Amino acid sequence: MKTYTYKDKTYNNLYDLSEAMGQDGTFIPLSISDADLGCLGVAISEVEEPLETVRAHKIFELKAERDSKEVEPIAYNGHLYDYDSKARDRISAAIIALELQGEGTTIEWTTADNADTPVTANDLKMIIAAVAVRSNKLHTAYRVAKEKVEAATTAADVEAVTFEV
Repeated sequence: MKTYTYKDKTYNNLYDLSEAMGQDGTFIPLSISDADLGCLGVAISEVEEPLETVRAHKIFELKAERDSKEVEPIAYNGHLYDYDSKARDRISAAIIALELQGEGTTIEWTTADNADTPVTANDLKMIIAAVAVRSNKLHTAYRVAKEKVEAATTAADVEAVTFEV
């Protein structure tokens, strides 16, 4: 992580440095090069990020990966089915409609791989069940990875943690 020292004050980011220099009447664009900052009397140094910050970033990455995998298409009965928020709403509505029409009723469903296939209310419930199993595996894997991150004693150990389902 870079730090910037200007007139005996240290700034942790370029934006804060720019604000401080702007108060002195010196405008600097946020795209300014390190060499140009040096010409303006700014000392730049690399500081290792605190371990807690590295951990927090890694946990955020792990959560984002888990959340992304939770809405990926799900395999059921030889097809892939979408499972984003719009698809979940459609599945729920279709289950209700099919159940009202009686057991064994089917509708044509367009799958994530763009095929049309007949589905029953039970098929749609089984898709939701498959998602629940996947979700449980993802959350378990996330918890294991998070525990590894929290137990890591160096930034390199933190960065080495991967999300493994």
